Amino acid sequence: ASTNPEKLSAAADRLGGAGTARLDITDESAVRDFFDGAGDFDHIVTTAGDWGKGRRGPFAEIDMADADALFRVRFWGAAILAKHGAAHVRPGGSITLTSGMSAFRPQKGSVMATAMAGSIEHLTYGLAVELAPIRVNAVFPGGVATEIFAGLPEEMRKAEEARFASQPLPRIAEPAEVAQAYLYAMKAGYTTGQIIKVDGGAQLAG
Repeated sequence: ASTNPEKLSAAADRLGGAGTARLDITDESAVRDFFDGAGDFDHIVTTAGDWGKGRRGPFAEIDMADADALFRVRFWGAAILAKHGAAHVRPGGSITLTSGMSAFRPQKGSVMATAMAGSIEHLTYGLAVELAPIRVNAVFPGGVATEIFAGLPEEMRKAEEARFASQPLPRIAEPAEVAQAYLYAMKAGYTTGQIIKVDGGAQLAG
């Protein structure tokens, strides 16, 4: 499910005609209707994010409407998805959220991104207790070579690449490498309430 029809079409082609749905996870009534109509799932994963204008900038200059938009998709969207999806998770199933490295390694100008990523992690802990025995975990990616990263201004992209060069695995991850963490979260039947870090050792970098 996505708000982007092009991504839905590409996913259907790559996954052999898998079912798709256009869905805005910040629209609670739409999410509720989606789950009521779609039936049950083995696993639910959310990677939705709209970094928008609220991601970086001096805190004193942040437009709080932009900051609210950041939280609305990443945090509230995840909460809405878990609220209405939990009743449709089959026994032994799981819900996996997505955090980010700002939660532990804040940078100047990233106050709202840091707060948002940290809130996702604590939402994960709370849901793991509240929804048990449904397993709830979060994947914590470091830098990933996504289309969004490739589309950054060259100066910003080079600055990010230089930052990742100081970590034990001195590069950004390929999407397929991060995908393995989501698969682990789905398959690991005795794992819940965990933040699964796929960051190339960024936490160990000076």
